[in-house]
Amino acid sequence: MNLTRRAVLALIMSTVALPVAAQDRPVVATDNYPLAYFAERLGGGGVDVLFTVPGDVDPSFWRPGIADITAIQAADVIALNGAGFSTWPTKASLPRSRTFDTTAGLSDRLIQTDTVTHSHGDDGEHSHEATANYVWLDFELAQQQAAAIAEAMTRQVPDLADAIASSRDDLMADLAALDAQGRAIGDMADLPPVVASHPRYQYLGAAYGLDISAVEWDANVDPTADQWAALEALVAQTGAQVFIWEAEPAPGSRARMAEIGLTDVVFPPLANRPAEGDFVSVMQASLTALSEAFKGL
Repeated sequence: MNLTRRAVLALIMSTVALPVAAQDRPVVATDNYPLAYFAERLGGGGVDVLFTVPGDVDPSFWRPGIADITAIQAADVIALNGAGFSTWPTKASLPRSRTFDTTAGLSDRLIQTDTVTHSHGDDGEHSHEATANYVWLDFELAQQQAAAIAEAMTRQVPDLADAIASSRDDLMADLAALDAQGRAIGDMADLPPVVASHPRYQYLGAAYGLDISAVEWDANVDPTADQWAALEALVAQTGAQVFIWEAEPAPGSRARMAEIGLTDVVFPPLANRPAEGDFVSVMQASLTALSEAFKGL
């Protein structure tokens, strides 16, 4: 990092969530938690990872402030999810030589979807873009995203090349284990269709042979009578037997699922940092819960 960017980071250290020592270490900025986790694993104690999205905000709709943008612009590596995940990078002036799209090499693997406009929580009305963008839920693609970050970090911070290479092997092994866990679910016989509380799980379904439909629910809000009626109609249409929540719902909602005849599972897609655990531990637990749901049918 040159002296100019070191000075910039030092000036804004009090307004973004980086440790004081960040001005002495290379910085990797990301636009979602999975990429932040990959960068943290790859860099170990040799880098600081800049991911300042508040815990209660969906990173795909986050609007960074001036201090956030300034810090991101000064980072050694700016790793973006791509696939239309976040819109702010298209409006910010980011240095091309230090900005990397982790799905740039995956164009033939990206899933096209219908654009749907709706309201969701406190974020107001928004649209799901025509490309599904929770790419990391296919853990083979997550490995490729992690490899892209490792390559970018090695290029920008060559002094850490050996440490990054060593950490890369451990991270890839953990992601490969998640992929194997997902494939074991897909290998189960006669899997019934699934309904998800939000259209986040296209890559999970495509990678592991799951037929997943989606409704437009917020797990933090009690579903309305009309929403329950629409779900019952969808279940009758698809034959779904499992429901995936993206966050822990109200107890009453889970009881109603049982009445409808659905086994429900909480499977956080982890666009943002979990309150407990990390990417690998939460995904392991979610895949285990999904497997047990299918086994219990």
